[in-house]
Amino acid sequence: MKALCWHGKNDIRCDTVPDPIIEDPRDVVIKVTSCAICGSDLHLMDGLMPTMKSGDVLGHEFMGEVVEVGGAHKKFKKGDRIVVPFNINCGECRQCKLGNWSVCERSNRNAKMAAEQFGYTTAGLFGYSHLTGGYAGGQAEYVRVPMADVAPMLVPDGMDDESVLFLTDILPTGWQGAEHCEIKGGEIIAVWGAGPVGLFAIQSAKIMGAERIIAIETVPERIAMARKAGATDIIDFMQEDVFERIKEISRGQGADGVIDCVGMEASSGHGGFTGALATIQEKLTSTERPYVLAEAIKAVRPCGIVSVPGVYGGPVPINMGSVVQKGLTIKSGQTHVKRYLETLTKLIQEGKIDTTSMITHRSTNLADGPDLYKTFKEKKDGCVKVVFHPN
Repeated sequence: MKALCWHGKNDIRCDTVPDPIIEDPRDVVIKVTSCAICGSDLHLMDGLMPTMKSGDVLGHEFMGEVVEVGGAHKKFKKGDRIVVPFNINCGECRQCKLGNWSVCERSNRNAKMAAEQFGYTTAGLFGYSHLTGGYAGGQAEYVRVPMADVAPMLVPDGMDDESVLFLTDILPTGWQGAEHCEIKGGEIIAVWGAGPVGLFAIQSAKIMGAERIIAIETVPERIAMARKAGATDIIDFMQEDVFERIKEISRGQGADGVIDCVGMEASSGHGGFTGALATIQEKLTSTERPYVLAEAIKAVRPCGIVSVPGVYGGPVPINMGSVVQKGLTIKSGQTHVKRYLETLTKLIQEGKIDTTSMITHRSTNLADGPDLYKTFKEKKDGCVKVVFHPN
């Protein structure tokens, strides 16, 4: 089969690789009908995640049709269309039983490696380094889905692929990012980055009742999308002082909650939001890096919440003086996707969440993948989200 594979920094290729097979009785194998490039895939492309190996199959946003079923699997049958969350869940460990799906204790095949890095293991992830289990990803024609009787969801009748594809990651990630701000109604929420996760965080904050939603961005196409998603205020960080503008908007109080949807990408210096930050980063002291997180901590009101759905792969310096003296709460974590599937599916069906307008580039051929990775990385041609329909 064809698959998009990592071969080193800035080296993504469309390779022919072995077809997946059933390896465990709980497995299913799916024919991928839709998959996408995620912003966090660029961290792999940029060489920011350790333990990648040449030939690793990429992709953690995918869905498709079940074509093979393991002997002990009872949840799905051949022909079912399913959405597959990016994290893999056993459903049996303490964390799964608590609903903390992103830190499943049993699904990471390299749990010892993860524990050495983070203190304890995290869940296995599709297509995201051997630190998270070394599972083949979904930017491929077929994928093996382990423990498929727990996290994956049957697509409801009448819903097409593009309406539900982003339930795999970026929609629940944006939702969790907003939920972490504990929005009760009337708040001012500031969102750094109007990429796909930021756009879903904006939509989510609006649904939850935020009164003003500030989007911090500089790319014109993304600013337009942020307005459409529900942002009431735009701050172009290349033209304005973000902190001073947030103080002005909030009448000196600060934002009630801030959401960092950029993460370590802000330090990598590629196109769009992140490319513009490269020059800024050179002028900062060590405690001001990474730029977005430093700005968010500064801009949130005393006793406010800093929500971090943006991905960080290792240690970063933050101003703990501000955190402690202002009494801030920081909330983060990989997304507990399964926790939100039912709620978000209903909101899509009711037309309250727009899942398709951010898709700017589509392809039916995985061979286009290497070029589209570059397009996405450099934000060329107004690229916001790339979706493949390989089957």
